[in-house]
Amino acid sequence: MTSLPAMTGWLWLKEGFALFRKQPVELSTLFISYMFIMIAIGIVPVIGQVAPMILVPVFSLAFLSASAQVRNDERVYPKLLFSAFRSPAIKSLLLLGTLQLAAGLLALGVSVLIDGGVFWKVLSGETGMDPAVIGESNMGLAILAAALVYLPAAMAFWYAAPLVAWQKMTVTKAVFYSLFAVRQHFKAFVVYGLSWVAVGVVLPTVASLLLALLFNSASLIVMVMMPLSMLLTVVLYSSFYITYTDVFPVPEQPVVAAIDVDA
Repeated sequence: MTSLPAMTGWLWLKEGFALFRKQPVELSTLFISYMFIMIAIGIVPVIGQVAPMILVPVFSLAFLSASAQVRNDERVYPKLLFSAFRSPAIKSLLLLGTLQLAAGLLALGVSVLIDGGVFWKVLSGETGMDPAVIGESNMGLAILAAALVYLPAAMAFWYAAPLVAWQKMTVTKAVFYSLFAVRQHFKAFVVYGLSWVAVGVVLPTVASLLLALLFNSASLIVMVMMPLSMLLTVVLYSSFYITYTDVFPVPEQPVVAAIDVDA
């Protein structure tokens, strides 16, 4: 397998935007429907805390299938969001989600050992971003350590869902091939990640600061930044599909997309 050029990462981002522009309303509606489902699940005690993470591979596959349909000039409907639940690979997808949750908990556990749980409390909303508390802790080091611990898992799970559902691999094989593929094209992924930091973090931050300086209205900032954040998230899913098609051969008709969503 030949490594892709580093600048391919930037092209993935551009092609993700191009794919989104083909059906912006339909893809945005799909994402909004997903958000409502996550909010509803989150209301359920205990289950609502873990189920969203376990369901990530299931719903990510639905977004990948939506991107495949957009590329094929097929109309995307919100009901596609549930298509992965009827996939023969549903058990494997849920297993992937469980393993991903376990990896995340392991990374957080490492951060707790370093900063005494400050990062975890901030992340869970148990405590606010108190500068005094954060300054006295090792939260920065804890975040870095957690990221380093979770990085191999992120690489292993990046393509695992479509490999399980579309290439019909076992969970073990899919995790291995995903890890190997990301490692093989690591330079492209570094540029891809940096591109997303620039477009998804730096630009929105600059935009929010300009709005604050010009209008000094918190409600206006929220009204502008929330739709922008949603749009960028949808584009991220679209670009994820682009990365997959560049790294792995795509079936003529992806497994999930082939399921009759009108059933």
